[in-house]
Amino acid sequence: QVQLVESGGGLVQAGGSLRLSCAASGRTFNNYAMGWFRQAPGKQREFVACISRSGTSTDYADSVKGRFTISRDNAKNTVALQMNSLKPEDTAVYYCSASRSAWPTVVINNYNYWGQGTQVTVSS
Repeated sequence: QVQLVESGGGLVQAGGSLRLSCAASGRTFNNYAMGWFRQAPGKQREFVACISRSGTSTDYADSVKGRFTISRDNAKNTVALQMNSLKPEDTAVYYCSASRSAWPTVVINNYNYWGQGTQVTVSS
């Protein structure tokens, strides 16, 4: 069982930056690939970024490539999402997730545990 708690959301102007953090409980954090997803009002939850168990492999949605960076610290049981050059269309609730998959995965159904989400609002 893994419990995930996100933090770091808020209101920012377009072009600004935010850093989301996700703290995971349990002693087996490095057994999980980690991901970030987001859900805007009236839309389906969508993939944003993922990272392998060791942190050496990452993948990003095309819409955030070059602007967002995912990282993890297995010693601290945390995963982060650095978001730069934010746009109004990045406004959503952002969710941290954990997958038992051996490799980072973009498929939402491959994720086994979810945080409660943190709101990110980008004003124009």
